[in-house]
Amino acid sequence: MTKQQNSGSALAEAAQRYIETHSKEKFSLEKMAKALFVNGCYLMRTFKRHTGMTPLNYHHLVRCEKAKELLLQTNMIISDVGETAGFVSSSHFSHIFRKTEGCTPSEYRSLHQGEDREKIKEPEALLNDPDGLEL
Repeated sequence: MTKQQNSGSALAEAAQRYIETHSKEKFSLEKMAKALFVNGCYLMRTFKRHTGMTPLNYHHLVRCEKAKELLLQTNMIISDVGETAGFVSSSHFSHIFRKTEGCTPSEYRSLHQGEDREKIKEPEALLNDPDGLEL
């Protein structure tokens, strides 16, 4: 691996960590690029080359992973799951979730109802448990 490939891989990993840490915030390529001390276009190209997806798509994926955990481990209503995962509206949440997972949040919960339901936590317990919303 060349030095340039290695630095690109490190940048992509740093961007992934940034997105995971800031997943509840509104996505901003400019803000992320500034935090990582690089040009936004360069960050976009490098991230896509190393991960196969855009930073925005990765941001959506991270939010959907959090939502999937909440859907299976809580009795929260769908709109609250979306809000807790960082989506600003339930319609946007449903749209992105369907696009990412191939089904609606309700369908996902129904399809996977028995898998993790024995681990159900109340929403307040998740908010007080620092490990409760980990990916």
